[in-house]
Amino acid sequence: MTVSLPIGSTIGIIGGGQLGRMLSVAASRLGFRCHVYEPGATPPAGQVADQVTTAAYDDEDALRAFGGSVDVITYEFENIPTAALDILQNLAPIHPGREALRVSQDRLTEKAFLQELGLTTAPYADITDAQSLDAALAEIGTPSILKTRRFGYDGKGQARIMTPDDATQALADMQGAPAILEGFVDFSHEVSVIAARSVDGAVSAFDPGENVHSDGILRTTTVPARLTPGQRTDAVLIAARIANALNYVGVMGVELFVTPKGLIVNEIAPRVHNSGHWTQNGCAVDQFEQHIRAIAGWPLGDGQRHADVVMENLIGADMDRVPELAKTPDCALHLYGKADTKPGRKMGHVNHIKRA
Repeated sequence: MTVSLPIGSTIGIIGGGQLGRMLSVAASRLGFRCHVYEPGATPPAGQVADQVTTAAYDDEDALRAFGGSVDVITYEFENIPTAALDILQNLAPIHPGREALRVSQDRLTEKAFLQELGLTTAPYADITDAQSLDAALAEIGTPSILKTRRFGYDGKGQARIMTPDDATQALADMQGAPAILEGFVDFSHEVSVIAARSVDGAVSAFDPGENVHSDGILRTTTVPARLTPGQRTDAVLIAARIANALNYVGVMGVELFVTPKGLIVNEIAPRVHNSGHWTQNGCAVDQFEQHIRAIAGWPLGDGQRHADVVMENLIGADMDRVPELAKTPDCALHLYGKADTKPGRKMGHVNHIKRA
């Protein structure tokens, strides 16, 4: 039987960035307290949380104190050191569970997991040295992309290989890190599904959004996405299959390529996702509240879309547009409270709303 977390309980959030910030705001609306664990000083989530622990992920005393102070633990990013989880798992439930982290932390493991489920991915190969890269290029061909197996995000840890002559530099760009070669996929556009799974196994998905990237960073997500009814159903079913296979609890993002031969899974993210920010102004229950509901053992909310939305990330100098955006009708600003504006840094987002 599902046991709901009582109002007034404390939710521990590992990571103090903007996702942790928005999770904390959503939790507070449901009457929960939040305790954020973050190594960096003055994190965005710390401005809205009840408590912040500023300590490294290898600080065992701090981890134990944090784990002992909360009723459930979640996280805003997936690259949490295993040793930290070894300590925390004995102090409070961790949702989503460690299997989701194990799979998503390594691109090679993730690709193998997806294929074992019968899902289609880009062709790929494990790269350990120049010889394995040459062999993989001979089989997969070019153009292709070399990625670090771990710790890559927003276009980092990636090198394009347009011809075999690019292989040497691409491998050098990996700086000795274990890598994976992925073949290019001939796709018309990318979509993502934000899906939630509760403690009792119920699954609910938001409408798929259509994503546009620039320099490896998400620029916009538009709903509704360009999908046929059949493609939309397939996208949601793929996300549900992944969540069920992982015995997942919480919200996850599943990125998919739309191709003439069907949907191809790009990657999964075991957390709330940038491409789900549109839900804050397009649904009665957004992805952040849905995640809190799931990890707290509450019923999942109604994620039905009530408006068309274009979510636009505000990156670096885009912050100069805030005064004008603030005057624009049907334009909802969400700023992250980051002190320093830097090129390529996500400073906030804006939801442009088209009401039905």
